[in-house]
Amino acid sequence: MSLAVNSARAISREIFREEMLIPEQRELLIATIDRKRAEHNLAGVEVYSSKMEALTKAVDPEVPAAVLDLPIGQLVLQVLKGKQELTSVQEAQSGRLIRAGIPIASNVRRGEVDGVVVVDAYMPDSLLAKMEGIARQYTEYRQIKALKNPIKAGAYLFVAVITVMILFSATWFGFYVARGITVPIQRLAEATEAIAQGDLNVRIEVKAADEIGTLVESFNRMTADLKGSKSNLEHANVSLRQSNLELDRRRAYTEAVVDTIAAGVLSIDRAGLITTFNPSAERILGVPGEQVRNRPVSDAFKELGLDLFQSTYDRMLADGRDGLSVEGPVEVKGKFLTIGLHGSRMKDEAGRDLGFVLVFEDLTELIKAQKTAAWQEVAQRIAHEIKNPLTPIQLSAQRLRKKFFEKSPDFDGIFDESTQVIVNEVTSLKRMVDEFSKFARMPAPQMARESLDEVIRKVVALYSGAHRDVQFEVNLDETLPPLNLDREQMNRVFVNLFDNAVQAMNHKGRLSVTTKYEPKRHRAVITVADDGMGINPEDQDKLFVPYFSRKRTGTGLGLAIVQRIITDHDGHIRAANNEPKGAVFTFELPV
Repeated sequence: MSLAVNSARAISREIFREEMLIPEQRELLIATIDRKRAEHNLAGVEVYSSKMEALTKAVDPEVPAAVLDLPIGQLVLQVLKGKQELTSVQEAQSGRLIRAGIPIASNVRRGEVDGVVVVDAYMPDSLLAKMEGIARQYTEYRQIKALKNPIKAGAYLFVAVITVMILFSATWFGFYVARGITVPIQRLAEATEAIAQGDLNVRIEVKAADEIGTLVESFNRMTADLKGSKSNLEHANVSLRQSNLELDRRRAYTEAVVDTIAAGVLSIDRAGLITTFNPSAERILGVPGEQVRNRPVSDAFKELGLDLFQSTYDRMLADGRDGLSVEGPVEVKGKFLTIGLHGSRMKDEAGRDLGFVLVFEDLTELIKAQKTAAWQEVAQRIAHEIKNPLTPIQLSAQRLRKKFFEKSPDFDGIFDESTQVIVNEVTSLKRMVDEFSKFARMPAPQMARESLDEVIRKVVALYSGAHRDVQFEVNLDETLPPLNLDREQMNRVFVNLFDNAVQAMNHKGRLSVTTKYEPKRHRAVITVADDGMGINPEDQDKLFVPYFSRKRTGTGLGLAIVQRIITDHDGHIRAANNEPKGAVFTFELPV
């Protein structure tokens, strides 16, 4: 009966899920019922509408038709009225018919029934006879099982009697044998007491060839082994003391290094407690070590406002990183410092996690000096770039003035030519100033989880439509997860790199873009390669310097902007010559 019910439930759920009761699905309903009848090995399956109309019927041709023609209308009516599952058993001339009626829930009216599915399971007389035989055998088994306890009790009694007899015999034999081993055992006891007092030179002399003799011989060997082990233990103890002294010296040396190193060192154990805070850390952060040692890292960082340290620790925990380097501002006693921070995961020889160590230093003065040097370089380049167009402007103005005072007959032509030169150079100056303004006012990136592959595909689609003679090869790593990036700025990175590549190839050649995910390093590696003219060795170190360009119309800010965006995304970029020709730019971003 359970087979019929479970089969009817499964068919009802499928009819409801696929909405097979609507007229448009009638052919699907008929095919499904035929398939389900054969799949569940049923005698018949019938589906009725809420108006007791027979929608479809599938029967097993091997089941007598007289059996399947037994009345079914009362069962369908009761299921429709009660909206619940019902089963019935009907006797036939050649067997027994089990029917299960399951309501089919309405897809439109919640809580209503749109139809009924009736499943027929036929049990012929031969199967009924076998089941009755099994029932008789089970009854006989129950009767035999009732005799189990008396038989078990008799067996227990027999075993108990035998056990008592064996115990009695063993006790008598033990007393008999004990008289022959009392003396050796007494000597063993005395020797054991001597050994307990520390005398490992004791030996027992007993003339016996039985088990007692074997025991005494084993005792003597044990005493000799204990004596040898004691000697080895004393040597090992001396070696261990020497090792401990060496470890103490190394520990003292390591502590001296940590205490005297100029960089701040802060270690965190596996429980999240700060265990090390060296004097340089106290000096840089202006915090006494006693205020942070043996405290939960989150509490200490929150109290001191060390958000940079907390975010680095959280990122290493969340991403499972072995190392992470960041740089950012930290407020110390009302003074803002730029801190360079590197976090590393500590592990023992077996690779077990021991915690983290954060090494940091004050980069404020260094960065100030670097910024001063950078702005001096930029100022020199700006002055050079401004001076270039000023020369033709000056020459054009002087020529125009000279021709004016000479009242030259070709003054109109010279006037037009000179003013055009001046306008062109002023336009070039304006474009250079605009590019510098964009570079100087570049906004901070607005980070969000974005698909880098999608950014690349859109830029490639834009350039492939505009440059028909450039062949684009795109190899993207499908395992690369979404990155934390500014979509607009990353789009600008690829636009600048593609512009440079297309111009280097003179608008004709092959440009390839590749992404690769390195899960162990938590890094995405992106390469943009072309087969253009390549990079001159003398230009290698100047590529990312502002206002450096070998192009006549270039401002020299494209690659500088690219490097700045990559740096703002905690990444780095490098350039090299491609093989056999061209240039390749490779940059990495954190994942």
